[in-house]
Amino acid sequence: MGGGTEDTEAIAGAAPAPPRGRGPVVAALMLGMALAALDGTIVATAVPQIVGDLGGFSVFSWLFSGYLLAVTVTLPVYGKLSDTLGRKPVLIAGIIIFLIGSVLCASAWNMAALIAFRVVQGLGGGALQGTVQTIAADLYPLKERPRIQAKLSTVWASASVAGPLVGGLFAGYVDWRWIFLVNLPVGAVALWLVVRHLHEPARPAAGPRPRVDWAGSLAVFATATLLLTALVQGGVAWPWLSVPSLGLLAGSAALACLTVLIERRAADPIIPGWVWKRRTIAAVNLALGALGLLIVAPTVFLPTYAQSVLGLGPIAAGFVLSAMTLSWPVSAALSNRVYNRIGFRRTAITGMCVALAVLLAFPLLPFPGEAWQPALIMLVLGAGLGLFQLPLIIGVQSSVGWAERGTATASILFNRQIGQSVGAAVFGAVANGVLASRLAAGAGSGAGTGSGAGTGSGAAGSAGSAAEAGLPGDLDAVSSALSHPGALSASSEEYLRRAVDAAVDHVFVGAAGAAVLCVLVLLFVAPREFPVLPDE
Repeated sequence: MGGGTEDTEAIAGAAPAPPRGRGPVVAALMLGMALAALDGTIVATAVPQIVGDLGGFSVFSWLFSGYLLAVTVTLPVYGKLSDTLGRKPVLIAGIIIFLIGSVLCASAWNMAALIAFRVVQGLGGGALQGTVQTIAADLYPLKERPRIQAKLSTVWASASVAGPLVGGLFAGYVDWRWIFLVNLPVGAVALWLVVRHLHEPARPAAGPRPRVDWAGSLAVFATATLLLTALVQGGVAWPWLSVPSLGLLAGSAALACLTVLIERRAADPIIPGWVWKRRTIAAVNLALGALGLLIVAPTVFLPTYAQSVLGLGPIAAGFVLSAMTLSWPVSAALSNRVYNRIGFRRTAITGMCVALAVLLAFPLLPFPGEAWQPALIMLVLGAGLGLFQLPLIIGVQSSVGWAERGTATASILFNRQIGQSVGAAVFGAVANGVLASRLAAGAGSGAGTGSGAGTGSGAAGSAGSAAEAGLPGDLDAVSSALSHPGALSASSEEYLRRAVDAAVDHVFVGAAGAAVLCVLVLLFVAPREFPVLPDE
């Protein structure tokens, strides 16, 4: 019937399976992914103990920002290196660097040293995230890729549940340094399995030696570092319209121009032009960048909503969010039954339309509501995003050959990470702006006796008015105040909970806007039919 998207992609997915014996390599990939997945959740749980031992409360957020920066800026570099030198050496190097960083973190003597060593960990984590995804696509034909991708997604889901528990046990009953040392046996097993069982096709002896674009790598690294530092620290460590923010943004723009010039002249650029010239990859880059924006709403702001509005404890708030991480891999595992019938593009659009409806439903939840209501919304959201993300990743990986797969995979993961950084900055500003406006209205009407409907007079003035009335001045301070019963009057506490509810509602509406952007990109930028190459 016809030559449509559905038939082309379904037939291509029926290629014969590669030889058996992939079990040890899959185990290595899952262990490698576990290293990166568990890292953030375990460290977050142990922050109070780390700060109590090393000090540095004012800069502890860099434990996460530094790691994120290192992972993000190295993704395109490792992707290109895996295409040039092979997956195996890049993955081995990534595991070794990550383990060295873990040993250094466990031996840190102050907060500055720990932050520096977390950056070393991130340099290895970038290789783990991108290369594991690429090897998974190499191992499995198109028809079977959802199975391995679902296993990798399950690792992330398990980490979101097990990480806080393991981190709390180590921090509370042993020592926080063990949260880094526990990586050593896991990494050692993964390393042994990769060395022993991962075999890549032999490369031809003849021909020119692969050239690595080291100048382009350094330029990409520097550009992304300045940009992400501006996004992560803007509005936190310094105001947005301050010299550090403007200087970092201007520097990243100048370096971006320099990077383009270097890459255009390079014989084998680290970010080749075809990444953006091919409609399939360009569209998925944009769509996953918008997904990065969207995902900030549930992952960053839902725990605050659960604790400050619903009055749940940290563990219960974590379980509300975990509903999304449980349905996501299940939906992803079943996505092949959908995209083999209707195609990658239509499957992704369907998933994002489900997510859009859910995001728009969140502001309609009753106040204060019950915990099962946002949990149900997160369950459906995870199902929608599983249908959205995985078909796009598999579609891109199936549209390129082995020699381009690492670069293509790293490109879409890089854009998703950039989207998350932008989303954290934008939605953080939105939430604090809405909250400051409500607090200013509350200060003007007797600190909590009014309805909270006013518009206020800007973030800075609003925060000042709130402080004069004895109300907290930003989202973090409000969460802290609400976590101490009796610190506020009943009317003030009620008013603050409504203010947080309004702030998070606005964030979810913004996330819905990102979902609309995803759909528009897939409708008007992505090709109707994803080109699918025969399985190698």
